[in-house]
Amino acid sequence: MPEATKEVFDWLVTDPKILVAAADHCRLLDDITGHEIEQERGNVASTVECYMKEYGVSKEEAHEVIKKFIEDDWKYINEEFMKEDGAIPKKILKIFLGYARVMEALYGDFSNNWYDVSNTTTKEMMEALLVNPIPV
Repeated sequence: MPEATKEVFDWLVTDPKILVAAADHCRLLDDITGHEIEQERGNVASTVECYMKEYGVSKEEAHEVIKKFIEDDWKYINEEFMKEDGAIPKKILKIFLGYARVMEALYGDFSNNWYDVSNTTTKEMMEALLVNPIPV
């Protein structure tokens, strides 16, 4: 990928806003949909449990606050992607946008964790994307 220049790597190590927002977005989506399954497995506390404990709120209240954080992350991702300064190639920025979109597809409805609890919906989605794509 010719766009992956030294300047891009130098930019990446500064923890740019789009990188932080995409990573945060993905972590929060995973936590809000999968925290109960992860707790059953004995995994470490998720954002949901930490927020509930720190602020003394219910799971539902923690979910609402975390959903707001997820919305904010989308704003940051889109804001950074739409910048017209040309400092970072759009092809590089699309990687972060794509990462957030995939996580949104897998976790975004908040009622199902399509990654951990795979079912026919996930299989159909992956087949449509990778095996039987719509010709452009």
